[in-house]
Amino acid sequence: MTQSIADQSLRTPRTLQTGHVGLNVTDLGKSLPFYLRVFGLEVMAEGDEDGRRWAFLARDGRLVLTLWQQSDAAFSTSSAGLHHLSFQVDTMEDVEATRAVLLELGADFAHDGVVAHGEGAGSGGIFFADPDGIRLEIYAPTGAEDAPAPAGSAPTCGFF
Repeated sequence: MTQSIADQSLRTPRTLQTGHVGLNVTDLGKSLPFYLRVFGLEVMAEGDEDGRRWAFLARDGRLVLTLWQQSDAAFSTSSAGLHHLSFQVDTMEDVEATRAVLLELGADFAHDGVVAHGEGAGSGGIFFADPDGIRLEIYAPTGAEDAPAPAGSAPTCGFF
C-alpha cells in the first residue's frame, strides 16, 4: 500500500531543525577548551561522576553541542556515521577570524586558507579537525567567489 504525500505530511513534524549535536571525545580536558575558544561557546552544564565526564555547550543560551568523554580512539573516517560537522557564520571576515584562532591552536586544516564549496560557488570556508580528528567546517554563504575549489565541481565539503 502506497501512502500519498498528503497522508505522509500528516504524520511528520511541521517544522524540523537540528536541536544539538553530541560528539564522543577521548579527553574532555582537551576538547572542551578547543570548542569554547574556536566557536565562542559557553558551558551550560558539566558533569564528572563515576567516570562519566560530559559538557553541554551553548551559544546565546541555546544548547549547540554536547561532548561525551567515552571514546578510546580518534575519529575514524572509514566508519559509517558522522562525515563532518558544519557551522555557518555571517561573513567571510568571521571565517577568517576563526581561522586565525585555529592557527594559534595549531589545528590541522584540510586546505590552505578559504576554499569555495565548488567551482563558481559564492559560499565557502575552512575545513579542519578537532583534537580527536573530528572533521569540522566553518563557512559563509557568500564571499568565496574568487577562492579555489579543491574538488572542482564536486562539493568540497564532501571530499576532505
